[in-house]
Amino acid sequence: MSEAPQPVARTDFYQEIRRNKWRTFWILVAFVVLILLVGAAFDVLIGAGFVAVAIALVVAIVMAFFSYFYSDRVALAASRAKPAEGEEYRRYHNLVEGLCIAAGLPKPKLYVVEDPAPNAFATGRNPKHSSLAVTTGLLNMMNRVELEGVIAHELSHVKNYDILAGTVAVIAVGTIALLADLGLRFMWFGGGKGRRDSRDSGGIGIVLVIIAFALLVLAPVAAQLMQFSMSRKRELLADATGVQLTRYPPGLCSALKKLRDDTAVVHYATRATAQLWIESPLERDKEKKQGSWLNRAFDTHPPLDDRIRTLESM
Repeated sequence: MSEAPQPVARTDFYQEIRRNKWRTFWILVAFVVLILLVGAAFDVLIGAGFVAVAIALVVAIVMAFFSYFYSDRVALAASRAKPAEGEEYRRYHNLVEGLCIAAGLPKPKLYVVEDPAPNAFATGRNPKHSSLAVTTGLLNMMNRVELEGVIAHELSHVKNYDILAGTVAVIAVGTIALLADLGLRFMWFGGGKGRRDSRDSGGIGIVLVIIAFALLVLAPVAAQLMQFSMSRKRELLADATGVQLTRYPPGLCSALKKLRDDTAVVHYATRATAQLWIESPLERDKEKKQGSWLNRAFDTHPPLDDRIRTLESM
């Protein structure tokens, strides 16, 4: 028999929610600043002015538009998810329905991925157009309170509009990568006006060219790191709001411990959809997870041990 839900210290999870929302906000501000810097570097090297920057922005936004409206179908198809139909998924439906009522959310479409690795993800552009998928491994491994904790975490992604935050990041990363690539290509293949103007302006102009070149080379990497960082912050936010929903931190905490101790990987997961899952479905190498800052910076999820410690402190 499972333990009765215990109240959560309201100050703890509200502070955690506020902190992670502000961190996401400042990462988005940093994206805007980086786009402006890359646009300025583009102009210094190419001398193409605002038109080239505007074209790159339009292309990136169009790409993000299609990603925003169709990413859920792609994620479900890539993971081989199928509708959760049949009596064997009654517990799954009951838990989702109860949590949706508590959260004031419409019930998402429910899917199951035939895979022994325990994992889950939510996708969709807003609460009215959302889907939730769990693996058969998760359904078999988790008891009721643990499964409730995982589902609450995923519903929190829907409630927090994480798909929207992710789309904004896609726009920013796509814009930066496109501007940087165009800038470097034009610089080497005929776009010399900006460089000539800079040389004519003397030493300061040459320094600006060097800085602009370095910025175009490094900006895409910096943007990718910021995207991963935002993904990690959204995971922590979903943990906190999921606990707020269930009022029982030990449920999600116990589920994360089982995920930490299980080394199986999801067979049909891809790097493109890795950040959607409650834990990375690709890598379970504990030595790498405890490795250098550079290795950790490219992770899409915060370490499970850190998430567990945060929940245990609530």
